[in-house]
Amino acid sequence: MKKVAYITDDIYLRHDTGAIHPESPERLMAINQAIEPLLKQLVLVSPIKVSTSIIELVHPLEYIENIESMSEYGGSIDSDTICSVDSYDAATMAVGAGVVALDGIKAGKFERAFCAVRPPGHHATPTQAMGFCLFNNIAIAARYAQSIGYEKVMIIDFDVHHGNGTQDTFWQDDSVFYFSSHQAFAYPGTGAEAHKGEGKGEGYTANFLMMPESTDVELLDIYENDLPPLIAKFEPDIILVSAGYDLHESDPLATLNITTQGIRTMVRGVLGCKDVPYIFFLEGGYDVGALGENVKVTLEEMLR
Repeated sequence: MKKVAYITDDIYLRHDTGAIHPESPERLMAINQAIEPLLKQLVLVSPIKVSTSIIELVHPLEYIENIESMSEYGGSIDSDTICSVDSYDAATMAVGAGVVALDGIKAGKFERAFCAVRPPGHHATPTQAMGFCLFNNIAIAARYAQSIGYEKVMIIDFDVHHGNGTQDTFWQDDSVFYFSSHQAFAYPGTGAEAHKGEGKGEGYTANFLMMPESTDVELLDIYENDLPPLIAKFEPDIILVSAGYDLHESDPLATLNITTQGIRTMVRGVLGCKDVPYIFFLEGGYDVGALGENVKVTLEEMLR
């Protein structure tokens, strides 16, 4: 059995997006309830609030200060992306979950980690918060991983929506491979299969689209046939996963027909691709009951 850290904190519940917003505290509450049977098998770890210097690995200081300023009084960046009085603290500790995960793995305390955080991150570009996301948690984690010795980082993103911010961050970089599967014609409208990076980063971005109403068959074809050779060729030192569970058939913000068993099989395949550390970061998933169950099966596979 693998040693798996579960990293979360009640600060994430205080990121207040409003009464009817789909990215709600109830999401994390449902996850924490669903995984209770697994707690004795997990290494429970608290995140830290990181300094701006860590966030500056991806976002410029002016951007960070703007998020902090908006959080001071609460306000909307756009119709989807909200700052409440506790959002800056929650967002810096969402980044901190990744830092703690990486430091713990480096120190040999555990081999894998699941960061159950809010707000999510993969839509935040280096210069623009959007799509419920304030700081790009996984992109910052990739840069931090490189700062402590993991030279080649693979990011796998199975959220139903394309991680435009993560792609933008590493668009011209050959040391971070960004792999995404997502629903065609969905928000934010990026992630065409022809988009493969630029300059020295050309060939280090790979996008795979699923048509609306796609099933486990289409999903698993990507993860069983397209992903493994890319990992084998890139040979990453560590794999980070944007774990968005809005690909599930129950999700109100998407139209795929992916089952919980399909998600379990996909996660098992991802984990079986290479014997390196894995860190999962919570992204989307807006049917709270399904979200809890899907995180639970993810953790069961991570423990195997």
